[in-house]
Amino acid sequence: MSNMASTTTVDDLTAALESTKVTPSGVSFQGKSLKLDKEEDAQVIVDAITNFKDLEFLNLEGNTLGVDAAKAIAKALENHSKLKRALWKDMFTGRMKTEIPKALEYLGDGLVKAGARLTELDLSDNAFGPIGVQGLASLLRSSSCYALEELRLNNNGLGIGGGKLLAGALMDCYNSSKVEGKPLALKVFIAGRNRLENDGAKALAQVFKTIGTLEEIAMPQNGIYHVGISALSDAFMHNTNLQILNLNDNTIGPHGAQAIAKALPILQNLKIINFGDCLLKTKGALSLADALSSSHTELEELVLGFNEIRSEGGIALANAMVNKNKLKSLILDGNQFNDEVKTKIKDKLKEIGKINALGSLDECESEEDGSEEEGSGDESGESEEEGNTFDDKSKITIIENKPLDPVIGIGSYESFIKASTMENFLNLGNNKEDLILAEIKKNPDLYLDNLVLLIMKVSSLITEEQVSKAALNCSEFLYKELFTWAQKNNKISLVNNALLVHLGLIKSEDKKFKPTWKLEGCLSVLEHIVKQNYVPEFTKETLRVFMGRQVIELNDSLN
Repeated sequence: MSNMASTTTVDDLTAALESTKVTPSGVSFQGKSLKLDKEEDAQVIVDAITNFKDLEFLNLEGNTLGVDAAKAIAKALENHSKLKRALWKDMFTGRMKTEIPKALEYLGDGLVKAGARLTELDLSDNAFGPIGVQGLASLLRSSSCYALEELRLNNNGLGIGGGKLLAGALMDCYNSSKVEGKPLALKVFIAGRNRLENDGAKALAQVFKTIGTLEEIAMPQNGIYHVGISALSDAFMHNTNLQILNLNDNTIGPHGAQAIAKALPILQNLKIINFGDCLLKTKGALSLADALSSSHTELEELVLGFNEIRSEGGIALANAMVNKNKLKSLILDGNQFNDEVKTKIKDKLKEIGKINALGSLDECESEEDGSEEEGSGDESGESEEEGNTFDDKSKITIIENKPLDPVIGIGSYESFIKASTMENFLNLGNNKEDLILAEIKKNPDLYLDNLVLLIMKVSSLITEEQVSKAALNCSEFLYKELFTWAQKNNKISLVNNALLVHLGLIKSEDKKFKPTWKLEGCLSVLEHIVKQNYVPEFTKETLRVFMGRQVIELNDSLN
């Protein structure tokens, strides 16, 4: 059996090597799904690096590296001083949180010994959390990052602590590189979906203010309120060549919009502005419209959808586009415009020759009666806890199911999908798990979506005393199936993301998506599930990062 397993591993590595993309400037193992634990496991990558004369980039996205494998790869990199781009997205799936810092330290040491000077570092989609920043900070402080131009850290679960550590490392890098005569001149900074919040944003704002060379800043979905936005706005004014600014899905609010409006006159090179889903409201829209109206002729794309903007704000924004000759896209959908206002906006854009830039307005809603509440949705976020929290009542209490006589009828599965009530759950019969799974497997293309959806619908019933035990058993069966599928198909990151969305912990890219199930029950079941051995450690760590202030306790299962 062991010989067969060994042969399979060698065959897999050989196939990966044969399909490895070797370009004139680098090597890519992107999407090979290699699980590299020991040094010998990494030999296929080591050989590719060793045999490449002038290696300029190394793409390891979609593989998973352990400490020893990283050590071997780092050793091979010691002979490549020309390496410029480290494309290391999604590289630690399934790894323990303690492995990642050491692996990053080894890789960083290899670059330093080689005398390499990176211009691009991409570690996105590695949910290493604050502890992982320790290894990253060591790399960022090294001479290998003195010439860094692009830093991509999207979806890393940094949190406030990780954001502060990152800011400190970047400041040290700037100061050390300045001593050498050429200070860090970062151009691109990407850090979306990291829960940086106000304090993390304020720490990074100091870095941006000091560096002053940024051309693109993207920090969507970070739970930043106007306090953090104000600090960032002050930093933006010191980066006069800023061309792309993406703060989508933070709570900028009217106060934050005022702070940004003060910075905008200095930022005349802006091409793309994305403040979608930022609760700007009409007051915030008016502030931005006023700041954009007289200049910003380079603007190509303006995204302000889903901001509860009413007629006055929408019309003001349309008027502000009059001199935007390069405008290609204006997104105002999802705001509060009735048909009359939509017509006025379109007429104005036709008048100034910008109608082709306007996106759909199909998801706009009519204005609600009454005036906007002052400060609504514009809290500082300093003390608020976002998301759904537990109290003692939400702990799982299994109550023996009372005898009910379910009536099994045609379409009972479809009925449960439409309405996940206790009655419809019981109507699934005694083999609920098998029935649900069989129905889900009928559509392989939507397998993950449907499976997670059913898990939520079933687990939400845990609070119904008549079906609490059956709901828990069914939920656990479906969770086992989910994680078995995820590990078999190397889709753990995708599964983690789906769970976070369906639990309401991160926003869905589909603006229409809203959980319709009882999150209290779903989170209670999850508290039980994360203690089980079949849940990947990477999932447990991801949940801990994104549910940091929830009452769910994951420490026991992580230690």
